[in-house]
Amino acid sequence: MMKSKRVQVYRHAPAFILLFLARENLYGAALYNKMQKEIPFCFADSAIIYRTLQVLEEEGAVKSYWDTDSPGPAKKWYQISSKGLEKLAEYKQDIERRKNNLEFFLYSYEQICQLKN
Repeated sequence: MMKSKRVQVYRHAPAFILLFLARENLYGAALYNKMQKEIPFCFADSAIIYRTLQVLEEEGAVKSYWDTDSPGPAKKWYQISSKGLEKLAEYKQDIERRKNNLEFFLYSYEQICQLKN
């Protein structure tokens, strides 16, 4: 039985958030905009980003701080922690395994298509 589309689409949101935060500290809207711009098929909306940031902060994978010195409204900035870097490495291993399975699927599918022609 397939999981709901919502679970499938956002399964790797924490991995991508940690990846972007490993490159630089970001506040929520900036993180969302970068993900939308850089990830080829980013289906996460801003609500998913903020909920995932909250969970990652509760787990200790990210830390936050408020910037009240810059003009405009205060912004909550996020930075990856050492625990977040460990989680990022775990996500890398998981994604590599999934990638190998997907490559197997694509190869097998091509083989089937060649037999049908």
